[in-house]
Amino acid sequence: MQNNMKRNIGAFALTMTGIGSIIGSGWLFGAWKAAKLAGPAAIYAWIIGTILILFIGLSFAELGGMFPEAGGMVRYGQFSHGSLVGYLSGWANWIAIVSVIPVEAEASTQYISSWPFEWAHSLYDGKELTITGLFISALLVIVYFLLNYFTVSLFARVNTVITIFKFVIPACVIIGLIVTSFNGQNFTHYGGFMPNGWSGVLTAVSISGIVFSFNGFQSPINMAGEAKNPNRNVPLAVVLSILIAGVIYLLLQVTFTGGVTPDMLKHGWANINLNSPFADLAMAWGLNWLVLLLFADAVVSPSGTGVTYTATTARMIYGMNQNGYFPSIFGKVDKKSGIPRPAMWFNIFVSFIFLLLFRGWGQLSSIISIATLISYMTGPVSVMVFRRHREYLKSPLKIKGMPIIAPLGFIASALIFYWGSWPLTGKVTMIIIIGLPVYFYYQYKNDFAGFKRDFKAGLWFIFFLIWMIFISYIGSEKFGGLNIIPFGWDFLVIGVSALIFYFWGVRSGWVTEALKRGNEQNDSTAPKNN
Repeated sequence: MQNNMKRNIGAFALTMTGIGSIIGSGWLFGAWKAAKLAGPAAIYAWIIGTILILFIGLSFAELGGMFPEAGGMVRYGQFSHGSLVGYLSGWANWIAIVSVIPVEAEASTQYISSWPFEWAHSLYDGKELTITGLFISALLVIVYFLLNYFTVSLFARVNTVITIFKFVIPACVIIGLIVTSFNGQNFTHYGGFMPNGWSGVLTAVSISGIVFSFNGFQSPINMAGEAKNPNRNVPLAVVLSILIAGVIYLLLQVTFTGGVTPDMLKHGWANINLNSPFADLAMAWGLNWLVLLLFADAVVSPSGTGVTYTATTARMIYGMNQNGYFPSIFGKVDKKSGIPRPAMWFNIFVSFIFLLLFRGWGQLSSIISIATLISYMTGPVSVMVFRRHREYLKSPLKIKGMPIIAPLGFIASALIFYWGSWPLTGKVTMIIIIGLPVYFYYQYKNDFAGFKRDFKAGLWFIFFLIWMIFISYIGSEKFGGLNIIPFGWDFLVIGVSALIFYFWGVRSGWVTEALKRGNEQNDSTAPKNN
């Protein structure tokens, strides 16, 4: 199939795409949710989260340079292990990422509900969006769609402008609240620095919105098919976007913790209930200028992420079609614009379904995080499989230290998954398994060609997911388990067992036909610079 996508996106725009995806609604709500779970020690959660995501992201950064393909995040497992691993990781990743589009629209609407207008108050009832709120969210999703529908260049220009705005507003929040209302006693009073212990910190890493907030590092990878000099620019954009966003999030967490008013803390950190966290703090301290900026950014930041994800999820559907799991129409790319428009139409339809099913930002962020972690598990394994078979690769890209980074990334994804707590871990894994009938349908259409080998190559992943559910169920009570494996020992069990599954996974990889075709396609149909 001819690739009509054009390489128009440079290093700066690609990095802005990553930062634009990362800094969305997460910065508006993440500090508040992390503080509810971990208190002032939430700053540790952001540091830990940034480091662990960086280990995971580096594996995918090398993969993005090896295979500069549209929708790359859903293709690497297919290249390294065949259809079963490729399908499960791709399905998990698509479920997680496509749902971000309506979540960002809902985040904007929820913040808008705090505007000082009577009509705005009717958008959100304190628990979920009203019918009017859902209508506003749907309109925002349509705007995201239109900004991506015509040209890649339009998307890149709009996203870069929005991302620059995202730097300005958080900076104003940090400076404004620290200068006027920072209270250092908040870090030691009201239950102490770590009111819920390390379990609260680690749970915050998984489900408070931290993993959700960093999901955007995937965007430069999924846009690799349209990147200039992808071997250099894709890894650079991934690393820079994670590090820059990590610093911003950490400063915002310190600012939020020091800016909470005493009356908000009278019942402890866990009982801080705010509809528009930073805007509510600004109003409490009488910073009207900051309130206005935040009300404006409540539309800009989430919408910027929504615009970016509308672009990248269309490339993911394109990638899944290339894997053989979606109808051929979704593999079509408009010749003039270089955009996979049928995939965009499908994603906007799915986004509307999510709007109806989940009517608030908080309802989906934890589910998105756990689903994404399942897809993250394959990256560190796949990258080392490809290093074993470099003679089949056209790309010379090698990130230093990857033999150490990759297993650490795999362990990191397993630990963060576990910290998500039972029964959420089991429920989300079941959502992923529900997609298997689609896989078996396409296997049936292909007369189960190569199924036996693909199934054997994917057994490590199936058993690893089952093992992680089991450990989550019998693990520490601090993470919702039966406490058969007590706190502390559970980390050791997960670390050791994750290494065993990691090496099993690397040994299970093989030179798949998809890998051969992927390299041939990259070599013969690489998009031209324009």
